[in-house]
Amino acid sequence: RYNAVYGFDNNGKERSSMVNEYHKPQISLNHQWQIDHKSSLSTALYVSIGRGYGYSGQGRTSADRAMWNGSSNGKLLTTFRKADGTFDYGAIQDMNAASTTGSNMVMSKSVNNHMWYGLLSTYNNQITPNLELTAGVDVRYYVGEHTNEIIDLYGGQYFIDDGDRKNVKAENNIAAADPNWKYEKLSVGDVVYRDYDGHVLQEGLFGQAEYNKNKLSAFVSASVSNTAYWRYDRFYYDETHAKSETVNFWGFTVKGGANYNITDQQNVFVNVGTISRAPKFSNGAFMQSTSSNVINTDAKNEKIFSVEAGYGFKANWMNANLNAYYTRWTDKTMTKYGTLDNQTEFFMNMTGVNAIHKGIEIEATAKPFSWLDVNGMLSLGDWCWDSNAKGYIYSETGVALTIDGKHTEIKADDHAWASINLKDIKVGGSAQTTAMLGASIKPMKGLKISGECTYFGNKYAYYQFNGNNLSIGKEVNLLAPWKIPHACQVDINASYRFEIGNLKATLFGNINNLFDYQYISKAYN
Repeated sequence: RYNAVYGFDNNGKERSSMVNEYHKPQISLNHQWQIDHKSSLSTALYVSIGRGYGYSGQGRTSADRAMWNGSSNGKLLTTFRKADGTFDYGAIQDMNAASTTGSNMVMSKSVNNHMWYGLLSTYNNQITPNLELTAGVDVRYYVGEHTNEIIDLYGGQYFIDDGDRKNVKAENNIAAADPNWKYEKLSVGDVVYRDYDGHVLQEGLFGQAEYNKNKLSAFVSASVSNTAYWRYDRFYYDETHAKSETVNFWGFTVKGGANYNITDQQNVFVNVGTISRAPKFSNGAFMQSTSSNVINTDAKNEKIFSVEAGYGFKANWMNANLNAYYTRWTDKTMTKYGTLDNQTEFFMNMTGVNAIHKGIEIEATAKPFSWLDVNGMLSLGDWCWDSNAKGYIYSETGVALTIDGKHTEIKADDHAWASINLKDIKVGGSAQTTAMLGASIKPMKGLKISGECTYFGNKYAYYQFNGNNLSIGKEVNLLAPWKIPHACQVDINASYRFEIGNLKATLFGNINNLFDYQYISKAYN
């Protein structure tokens, strides 16, 4: 992934280089060749191994599965809760033991294993004393193994996963034609819900030219990449149909920036860039990546345009920075999968979901006395959704459908649709206004006492809208999220440096939320 915009900061220094942000390797081979006194070539081969899992409650029915949750749609679920609020696993064991059809609720281990393989080769050439060229190749391959294995039957003799297996189509998996498979009695170690591998292959070229002379520094960069996705499913498909179609998405970045040092104390900078990046694997390239090989034929690249400009001032006793930014996100992917009343499966891809983030940021540090440091910041943001989006439903093979499941022409009057209106609704989850004022004092040698007060405002409850919010044939209005009351927290810390013989030591401590101020840090709609 490339940074949305990178370039110069308020001190006129480069914020980042043209090297990709890739998964931190656990195993790597690196080599650098010095071609001549002006150019060099470096290459890194890396492998990154990830192994992880979590626990996932399963149920014979969707209602049983929901009982593992603490709440549903804002209401507490207390069926399996003790009076003190703790979870009543014993009640589940009693229910399962008394059942004549196996366990109603079991626990599974949700396994996620990851492997990254990559090559990053970078060529650097100091063409002139003022002009430097960087270019390279970036290739990486990823495979993620995702499965769920039963680990505890909770008092039952077996578990039947017909809630998931009933969705398996006989034309994709010959086992689904056998009722004995659908109602198979599963035990510890057997797979439920999902069992698939996700594959991603990325190839990219990048280049950057940097110019530095006197008071001016500038850069321009570009990259192009292809992302290929495919999946291999062992649960919903038999071996003949397990591998999906491979889909490819081309993306690019174009960026530029310049910094000018007005004086030794003042500088101005500007950065501008645009990105076109591949849709995500899940609910992007694939309509339902957990259980289906169905491709999203209408998937679009997400586009990002961003520009920022700033001013910096630095002196012996004070540094101050001011910058303004504007970012426009377009075509964020949203998909929906479901079944019509006549049991026809449908798929929907919603395009045109856009957002605008803009704001201004100020930060400053001052040292009025040798024993006193003062610092502060203010960030004023305005982040809103900027579109009303509409999508149409299609069959698995891409045929336009009516609300009755019949075939029709694309975007004809009877082509079933859904829309969501979210223009001018605030983006939730993060404070759009923040401020901080802090100070550090050094009353004696080795002792430092610091404190800061942080303000959070203009913050809205987090909400995650997706295909589940859409209703076929209806226009859904996204309501304004709840505005969280503003809050202010005071933290202090102190440290004392001293020596024990020849050993340097530091004693330190901190108190967060000094006044035990109670506030809402996060809320969900």
